[in-house]
Amino acid sequence: MHSHITQHLKDQATLRPCYNAATRHEFLTAAGTLTLSPARLAFWLCQDRIYAAHAYPHFIGLLISKIPFDGPAVEEELNRETLALLTICLEGVIREVAFFEGVAEECKLDIDGWKERKSTRDYTAEMARVASVASLEEGLVFLWAMEQVYLDAWKYVKSLFPPQSDSEDYTANAIRQLTNNWTRPEFEEFVQNVEALANRHFARRHHGHSHSAVRAMESIWERVVELEEKFWPEEGEDTLLGSNA
Repeated sequence: MHSHITQHLKDQATLRPCYNAATRHEFLTAAGTLTLSPARLAFWLCQDRIYAAHAYPHFIGLLISKIPFDGPAVEEELNRETLALLTICLEGVIREVAFFEGVAEECKLDIDGWKERKSTRDYTAEMARVASVASLEEGLVFLWAMEQVYLDAWKYVKSLFPPQSDSEDYTANAIRQLTNNWTRPEFEEFVQNVEALANRHFARRHHGHSHSAVRAMESIWERVVELEEKFWPEEGEDTLLGSNA
């Protein structure tokens, strides 16, 4: 039915408007045109730190606990590859948090003292739910979906960049650094590796690609796209949810 479940998900025509809303949000357009305010960027970075420093490691740790090391010997190689990639996820997110905290300090962005958005709570709660109750292959599809949407969003930002100017301010410098980090070839290769792993797990578990299994993955994809769209702050939220609001 579907040689690769992830390609089937990306090919869903009905979800394209939602996907565009998640990867071409007004926040991202403002970032790409370097018109994003420093407060709004700092506010988003604070939310992303909650995701990366707290929710993501918890999510990955629960996926690791689902690896079936007592399974048949023929599956041992895939299990080890899964552990290796999920370990890379943990190592990467530690570097990631340190990186954008460093950019924030260098570019004078105050990412402390902001209130947590409802959309941030919804996203991290869904990550915890999926990692707790879903199967390993469902969790891997969720992981791939998060990384894929994120990659495509920042590629869109980069596509909008004007030529670099010596007169750019700290915020423009921060946006360029963050975008270059999240569009580098190494990150794209990582997303491709997660995608390949998710496809292998799905194929191992669902040889015939049953309709119910495919529908479950479609629901995961739809949910991640929805959460990603809402994760980008709207104009004015930084004023409403500031530390003194």
